[in-house]
This record gives sequence, C-alpha cells and structure tokens, in this order.
Amino acid sequence: MAIVGRHGYVEGRVQGVGFRQSTAVEARRLQLSGWVRNLPDGRVEISFEGEEGAVHSLAQWLEHGPSGARVVLLTLRERPVQDAPGFEIRR
Repeated sequence: MAIVGRHGYVEGRVQGVGFRQSTAVEARRLQLSGWVRNLPDGRVEISFEGEEGAVHSLAQWLEHGPSGARVVLLTLRERPVQDAPGFEIRR
C-alpha cells in the first residue's frame, strides 16, 4: 500500500477537551507518524503520514474527534512524505 502524507486544521470546540492526546493515541494505534498542536486562534493543526488506509482512517476519526469535542470543520491537504519518526504532541 502507498505511503501518503496529510496536513491540516481542525476547527470547533477542539481545545481543552483532550483532542491532542486522543489524536496521538489514535495515530499511534494506526501506526502513523507526525504531530499535532494547538494554535492560538483555537484551531488544532495536524500533520501525519503512513499507509494510505491508516491515513484515511485517522482523517475520518478527525471529523468527530474524542467525546467532548465538536468538530465544525476539518481541512486536510496532501503533503510530501517526510519520514517522521513516531507521532508527537507539540506545544
């Protein structure tokens, strides 16, 4: 299966609800690499890569996020694969 990368933003009630931590757990479960971080404007920024099916699964999960979150808009774009090691939460 092809290795692909995505970068994007999640908008809505996505800060203060465990969104980054839950995203990291889900990404690691799917064996994806990349990172997630909060932005000062209230959005969450995410960059991830891995097998196409796993990337698609995380993208679907991001549409809803963890319980307590309310995703209003998810914007994802393709990005070049960067061979990132593991998945991290950035501050």
